[in-house]
Amino acid sequence: MLGHTAAKLITTPIISTQIRCLSVLSGIREQIQNELQLIKDAGTFKHERVITSPQAARVTIQGRDQPLLNFCANNYLGLSSNSEVISAAKSALATHGAGMSSVRFICGTQDIHKELEKKISTFHQKEDSILYSSCFDANAGFFEAFLNEDDVIISDTLNHASIIDGIRLSKAKRLRYKHMDMDDLEMQLKDNQKSRRRLVVSDGVFSMDGDITPLKDILFLASKYNALVFLDECHATGLFGKSGRGTEDYYDVIGKVHIINSTLGKALGGASGGYTSGPKEIIDLLRQKSRPYLFSNTLPPPMVAGASKVLDILMRSSQLTEKLASNTKQFRDKMTSLGFKILGANHPICPVYLGDARLATGMAEDMLNRGIYVIGFSYPVVPEGQARIRVQLSAVHSSEDVDTCVNAFAEIGKSKGVI
Repeated sequence: MLGHTAAKLITTPIISTQIRCLSVLSGIREQIQNELQLIKDAGTFKHERVITSPQAARVTIQGRDQPLLNFCANNYLGLSSNSEVISAAKSALATHGAGMSSVRFICGTQDIHKELEKKISTFHQKEDSILYSSCFDANAGFFEAFLNEDDVIISDTLNHASIIDGIRLSKAKRLRYKHMDMDDLEMQLKDNQKSRRRLVVSDGVFSMDGDITPLKDILFLASKYNALVFLDECHATGLFGKSGRGTEDYYDVIGKVHIINSTLGKALGGASGGYTSGPKEIIDLLRQKSRPYLFSNTLPPPMVAGASKVLDILMRSSQLTEKLASNTKQFRDKMTSLGFKILGANHPICPVYLGDARLATGMAEDMLNRGIYVIGFSYPVVPEGQARIRVQLSAVHSSEDVDTCVNAFAEIGKSKGVI
């Protein structure tokens, strides 16, 4: 009897606690459901489509019989399904395994990781580079490790979310300058000359608008006011400039930016991974202090080998970057002549500006029904009232593919009174 009574005394509080927990969860579910409904009512709910094929110029979507022309991927060079890249990844899986099962300072680092870091440094004309699981991690790991409360960060107002989140982790003074406004940037540099370090932070290419940062002006001001320049090159590395070396290449200032963060998950093979490239001392410091590097597994060998092969392809020929530039000019010229407003300039990110979120979502769905895979972007990805369909060109699109996309836009745009 004593044992039975003791069991009741123990289990009764547990059951009571479980009931209270379920009650709390029920309330939270209802709150979240209401929040989700508000997103749906605003026409900004984001649906994820299931792709059943490799990333390419054409993809197959679950529930649709015919392949779709793909104009919404960051597969700028078409190398996500390139046979050389896939072969290199398979070979690394066989020779180096699926992964290291730990972080590099604990279990060591593999030779192919060091080789890739050396290739990245050569590609960007920097002293050294460090690999991360993603560029989001690279941005999260840089500012906190490099700066302290005696320093100042001056960041473009439209910088990517990962830059913003990384800056928040730093103890440095945090300032923002108006988007690509060099007068505002100069004023803030001038006002912060007593700081130990001044760091100007910008995207090379702003992914929502296709804007290209005025890099030469930034470098001039940085030199004038003794500041360093940090550039996020996720939408420039591998695809922008004559040799694909990004915004530095576009402005013919390769090697002049102090610190570059970029990704392996877009033009450089499309898998995953990111990196920081810059002075050796800064990279050494990141290996000692950068939390995403110290506490996250390093990249799997197949991803490392695939990205390494992409850099080999880029450094032996400019054929892919030239084809991408040609496709970009074709799309921008023809869409503009039809009367569409295309944001940005000279970049394969070609946002078709519409303003209204419902219009952007509806037009994207109509495009899908005509065999063109594009996505409408609206708040909170872009500011309210600035919805657009972001079209992204690839080197593997044919001239006929581009015309097919333009013709579909023309038909739908006229039916909805956009043009």
